Amino acid sequence: MVGYSSLEKSIHFKQNIYMEYVFWFALFLLFYSYLGYGLVLFGLIKLKRIFWNGKRKVSQYQGDDLPEVTLVVAAYNEEEFIEKKINNSLQLEYPEDKLKFLFVTDGSNDRTPDIVKKYSQIRLFHKPGREGKIAAVSRVMPNVDTPITVFSDANTILNERAIINLVRHFKDEKIGAVAGEKRIEKLTEDNASGAGEGFYWHYESKLKKWDAELYSVVGAAGELFCIRTALFEDVQPDTLIEDFVMTMIIAKNGYRVLYEPEATATESSSASIKEETKRKIRIAAGGIQAILRLSSILNIFRYGLLSFQYISHRVLRWTLAPLSIPIIFIFNWWLIIYNPVFIYKAFFLGQCLFYLLGLIGQHLEAKKIKFKIFFIPYYFLMMNWCVFMGYKRFLQGKQSVIWEKAERRKVTI
Repeated sequence: MVGYSSLEKSIHFKQNIYMEYVFWFALFLLFYSYLGYGLVLFGLIKLKRIFWNGKRKVSQYQGDDLPEVTLVVAAYNEEEFIEKKINNSLQLEYPEDKLKFLFVTDGSNDRTPDIVKKYSQIRLFHKPGREGKIAAVSRVMPNVDTPITVFSDANTILNERAIINLVRHFKDEKIGAVAGEKRIEKLTEDNASGAGEGFYWHYESKLKKWDAELYSVVGAAGELFCIRTALFEDVQPDTLIEDFVMTMIIAKNGYRVLYEPEATATESSSASIKEETKRKIRIAAGGIQAILRLSSILNIFRYGLLSFQYISHRVLRWTLAPLSIPIIFIFNWWLIIYNPVFIYKAFFLGQCLFYLLGLIGQHLEAKKIKFKIFFIPYYFLMMNWCVFMGYKRFLQGKQSVIWEKAERRKVTI
């Protein structure tokens, strides 16, 4: 009996040790994915500024040296916004004889193509069938005859010097693409979607700035980015997040992708958390698809810093970090039962409090009550829940490249 008791104690001890290892590893993954990488990146940037940046001369285009550019806008059923987009595009500060406009409205069955036709400065491409954004872009790219192509979404407003600030970097032949900064229009009556999305993109913008300073941005957002036209490669027509994949292929081929915070694309937040959820699920499904198709970039021995940044900033957030959340809670619960020390009790209490804040945020969202401090935990939990739904949709093959547009709040810019 005594021998059996000793064996039982030994088994429980080993179980607790394994539980602790898994708990702390999962906690590290979650922390590193969202905050730790930012801290590491900041430290590396500080070291680079000390030992390297002072020795490097940055060359940029100035004034009359600016190259010719084509602004490509893919629009689907944007009749409510397209005129504002056109007027914004025509008012951009850039040498008039060096800037061309190409709008593609494939599949639109509203007034969008007719509105674009009214503007002689814009070259319109349209066909009735809808095959997705990347198919539309790939179809018109052979018609681009300028060395630089700028892509922008139809529902965003660019700042006046956006194109100048993007294109000036291409004097350096090592630069293959430049990402602009996505901004969410701030409204006093923002819901959980607006508050959470705005906070998230503010943090993301900081990480992108540091990523570019260290080596390269890992994927651009489709709201605003530009590439060397010669580097454009057709991606598979069922690609879900084509802007990300397109710029990662350029980085994979040995070019840097820079970040330009002074080139901004502002859009309104999703009309509701339900609309934002649709968008996040599609992105999560696209993230898994991209990881599989860009798996070669995971080879850190071949791609070095690019692999490190890609894994740290993107891959973990789309894979292990969301999986860590339930693991941390379940294993923490086990540990306070079998090893009830203060630190595990404190962590468990902290998790319960965070989930409670998220539930309160959900309740306030439903009641249309404004209290942004609760919206951030709610948005974080919603965002990670969407990753699981994205896994499911991708594995079931239910995420079509022809996705349902998420409804946006009215832009008042």
